Amino acid sequence: MRGTTRRPRTPEAVEARVTICRPVREVFAFYRDFGNLPRFLGDVMAVEQVGPAVSRWTIQGPLGVRLTSTMRVTEERTNEVIGYETRSLPGLRTHWEVHFTKGPTVGETEVREVMRTPLGRLGHRILSLMGKPPAGEVPANLRRLKELLETGRVSSLEHAVAGKFN
Repeated sequence: MRGTTRRPRTPEAVEARVTICRPVREVFAFYRDFGNLPRFLGDVMAVEQVGPAVSRWTIQGPLGVRLTSTMRVTEERTNEVIGYETRSLPGLRTHWEVHFTKGPTVGETEVREVMRTPLGRLGHRILSLMGKPPAGEVPANLRRLKELLETGRVSSLEHAVAGKFN
């Protein structure tokens, strides 16, 4: 499986990429249907669409605590990029950019995801202490997306809620 994690551009950014053996339009459409996110994101349990660019996520947090987060699409270019931010506490926003480009071989897609957490390095430390290290979660989520789109199932359980994909 091809995939790499890069050094962050800023202290609060985590970047990962993966190559998926599916065409760009198919990978983009699957990801853009936010109802699919619980199928591969390790801590997102449910997504409810509440508007054309807004949805409500239910996230399984540390110690089994369920949190609700509002997600808003901030940028979208079909078959190229989806940008969004989640807000779980007032003033604390996490930003994602998911880029879709043609892969090195015909019919492949390279997905590059950049996540920016609130509070910079402090935010990373807090999440890591809570058992949710961003540097581990971002590439693990992309690996599960790859597995799901290429094989129809998820087998990677790293950085996922216990029992979610069994």
